[in-house]
Amino acid sequence: MLYNKPYFLGEDKEWLVFVHGAGGSSNLFFKQIRAFQEHFNLLLIDLRGHGKSREVTFTDILKGEYTFEKVSQDILEVLDHHKIRKAHFMGISLGTIIVRTIGELWPERVESLIMGGAIARLNIRSKFLVTIGNAIKRFVPYMWLYKLIAWIIMPKKRHSLSRNLFIREAKKLCQKEFLRWFNLTKDLNKLLKYFYEKDLRLPSLYIMGEDDYMFLPQVKQLVKGQSGALLNVIDKCGHVCNIEAPEAFNHLSLKFLLESRHSLRLQIKNS
Repeated sequence: MLYNKPYFLGEDKEWLVFVHGAGGSSNLFFKQIRAFQEHFNLLLIDLRGHGKSREVTFTDILKGEYTFEKVSQDILEVLDHHKIRKAHFMGISLGTIIVRTIGELWPERVESLIMGGAIARLNIRSKFLVTIGNAIKRFVPYMWLYKLIAWIIMPKKRHSLSRNLFIREAKKLCQKEFLRWFNLTKDLNKLLKYFYEKDLRLPSLYIMGEDDYMFLPQVKQLVKGQSGALLNVIDKCGHVCNIEAPEAFNHLSLKFLLESRHSLRLQIKNS
């Protein structure tokens, strides 16, 4: 089972599950814990091969390639271990695709979704980046490729904190593990196209940075076709908005979660 760390507030409290992006770890949510643990039970998880989940043996799983469905099932296994029937999910960067996959395949496990720095569709730049990455990934040290991606996605000086944090966490990966995760990009465009065209019909909040030029335009278009989706854009902020603008990110997320809880209670009361 994946490494995980729960913060338990009480049996009567709802659960909020944090899902980081590729190359990161649950450490990337350190600026959220204090704000959210006053209202929710929290569950932080390190994905396969990341953070402290590097110490876990996945003998049967590693025989095949990673898929978003398999990675999502890892998370649900942790929820089942803690007897969590349903939860709110917060994903960052590639983690937004994982929580969206859970929402598609197991909507009965989802109260709501918060997606920061969401990846909705690949534009020309990101398609080119993925193509080049797949062409050279076996011939160059993975950290060269990862640093290049980090600099392209988070190029400005004010992005340095999140960029350096992601690079530092990525150094904990091994080359083989990086390749397994990068292989997910092969089918990424097809999956994102499906998400783009499908109305999830779950309460969803997208939080994006104003500087997130690679992904913000596509998210703006996606939200127009999602009946339960909201979008907030944070000024002077890049891709990893929970790190670069934690106060704004936490405020918007908590407001959404607490309003969603109030709305659900009204529905139950009136039913």
